[in-house]
Amino acid sequence: ASSATFMAAGGSAPELFTSLIGVFIAKSDVGIGTIVGSAVFNVLFVIACCVLASKDVLELTWWPLFRDSMFYSVDLALLSIFFVDGQITWWEALALLLMYGAYVTFMGYNAR
Repeated sequence: ASSATFMAAGGSAPELFTSLIGVFIAKSDVGIGTIVGSAVFNVLFVIACCVLASKDVLELTWWPLFRDSMFYSVDLALLSIFFVDGQITWWEALALLLMYGAYVTFMGYNAR
């Protein structure tokens, strides 16, 4: 789980720094579509690459898809609610960060 977390963080690092530069240096409007769209692309692209690189048929169960979809849906709902006024406050950012911490903790205790 920790390697997947580091891989996900590394895959999303370019978007993070692009967003930080866009917001704090260029003062441009980096919208929710840019952030969410790139995250969806990263998830689907990584899964597709894993499938293409696999030599065997991958056996998947319903649980990982359900678990990740639920966390992702809750986070997207929160992000959408927080973005209604066009800005994210420090406590909204903290809430999203805590949700990520909850996901990482949940993955740490998830049955293998």
